[in-house]
Amino acid sequence: MASALDDEEISSDDYYSLLNVRREATQEQLKAAYRRLCMLYHPDKHRDPELKRQAEQLFNLVHEAYEVLSDPQARAIYDIYGKRGLDVDGWEVVERKRTPAEIREEYERLQKEREERRLQQRTNPKGTISVGVDATDLFDRYEEDYEDMVGGGVPHVEINKMHISQSIEAPLTTNDTAILSGSLSTHNGNGGGTINLALRRVTSAQGWGEIELGAGDTHGPLFGMKIFRNLTPRFFVTAQCGLQFSSRGVRPAVSTVLARHLDKNTMGYLQWRWGIHSSMNTSIVRDTKSSHFTFAVQLGIPHTFMMMSYQYKFQDEDQTKIKGSIKSGFFGTVLEYGAERKISRHSILGATVSIGVPQGVSLKVKLNRASQTYFFPIHLTDQLLPSAVFYATVGPLVVYLAMQRLIIRPYVRAQKEQDLEKQRESSASNIAKKKQEAEAAVLLMQESVRRIIEAEESRMGLIILNAWYGKFVTDNSRKHEKAKVIDVSVPLQCLVKDSKLILTEAAKSGLPGFYDPCVGEEKSLKVLYQFRGVMHQVLSGDSEPLRIPKQCETLPVTSKHLSCISTKRSSSLTGLMQTHRSTCIDSPSPLSKKPHLSALQGDRFIFVLDKTGSKSWSPKSISLSLVFM
Repeated sequence: MASALDDEEISSDDYYSLLNVRREATQEQLKAAYRRLCMLYHPDKHRDPELKRQAEQLFNLVHEAYEVLSDPQARAIYDIYGKRGLDVDGWEVVERKRTPAEIREEYERLQKEREERRLQQRTNPKGTISVGVDATDLFDRYEEDYEDMVGGGVPHVEINKMHISQSIEAPLTTNDTAILSGSLSTHNGNGGGTINLALRRVTSAQGWGEIELGAGDTHGPLFGMKIFRNLTPRFFVTAQCGLQFSSRGVRPAVSTVLARHLDKNTMGYLQWRWGIHSSMNTSIVRDTKSSHFTFAVQLGIPHTFMMMSYQYKFQDEDQTKIKGSIKSGFFGTVLEYGAERKISRHSILGATVSIGVPQGVSLKVKLNRASQTYFFPIHLTDQLLPSAVFYATVGPLVVYLAMQRLIIRPYVRAQKEQDLEKQRESSASNIAKKKQEAEAAVLLMQESVRRIIEAEESRMGLIILNAWYGKFVTDNSRKHEKAKVIDVSVPLQCLVKDSKLILTEAAKSGLPGFYDPCVGEEKSLKVLYQFRGVMHQVLSGDSEPLRIPKQCETLPVTSKHLSCISTKRSSSLTGLMQTHRSTCIDSPSPLSKKPHLSALQGDRFIFVLDKTGSKSWSPKSISLSLVFM
């Protein structure tokens, strides 16, 4: 249910990130963080009317965060559903004296009612389209049959069968659902269709029952019943019976499935079926994060077989899977291997090669698009020909690589750019507000940062030389893209306490003095700092915790090391033109002289390695802006 909430809005008002505390923070830790920010943003500390107004806004925001997190009931809801969870209709009837567990149960009830209202409007359509292709003429040609035919040199490929099925669900009540489904099939010019109506009722949390009515032009009317029941938390049973009416009489059918959890990732199944095709089947299925394994044995009429399959799941963003299986029985032996991969947000493409005796060689292509499945079985040959196996294996791979390069990647890239643009447009006003708050926070931090730096210099402690937050371009293939970062040296230095900087695992865009410079894109934090006269650099992901100083690579700084300084002096109140200056100076050894921070007016917070050792801290006015590197 949490997914029903607006994740973007939740992340943009992260109270934990604002206070820079862990989600498991105690009341004492919350109070300490709150007091520190109150001392920084308290309006009474500023005489300038504009600074006083900005401080009041930030102070109210910090106070709001503390009020929510210090209230056990409100915090219990915020932890699960974010800020919007506190505004759900119905909270006014909840007693404030309830425990957090009771509050969560009440919220679950309110959200369930909301989901049920949405459920009434859903039909959950599902469909399958299968098109069978006979391409045996490509490999099983007999030249003498084509000598007297016009155009006999061109192989003949035809569609010999097709199957279309579709189903929709219509929720009647919270426990009752009607399912309407139908199908059409044709094979070598002969075909038929069926239509089915099923009524399902959820009797309890332990099970449900279903009644099915059907009719068709080939099999006649159908009446069936199905029951599912959880007997224990690890054991369930499914029973199904049906009556098929036809010109030959009534054909009854019964099937039962018993299933049990053998361990966390393994299920055991025992199935018994009686009717037109009677059989008994037992199988073991093991499904883990990286693999899927199935072993099954069936004794029946007319099919008796043994089957084993294995699927390996790659841990990549495309959800790539490779699979193989072997099935042997009275009908012969079939070996299959294939792969599938996610090609877009809602589409998965797969291909499987089937080699069997006496079935021959076939290629099966499947495309899953949301809840629709498109299946194309292509029969290549009735014999075991190495050429057919080769083309069935290499052909789909070559076609996929060409499509990936010429169609799929450009389409996905364009789709992502469109989504990012829409996301930027929808959040433009909110980002502008966050940027103003960040700029105001930096202005209010100047005096505190000055004192922190003086204290850290006296003990040769932690000094933030440079810090940037946003999107960095490190891939050579993306050199044409521009980095989008903001300078956050001042906000980070303000968070230094006792020569330590600790950031929690929350998104860093919610920290005081931060904002999101590239909405919807992957961001990171790069920090260049000095600790005990030695410079270090660290790169942290947006939601990764950070603690410095720590063991990291020391940057080599020699007496000939050059450090670029970008400064920008602002105009006076009379409106003088702003000027920019870039300078490179020789820097001393990191152990001979201490580097000093220089907060000059403009969009960069930079550092100077001063040979004289004199302090160069002279802040007047600092503003944040987007930096393109």
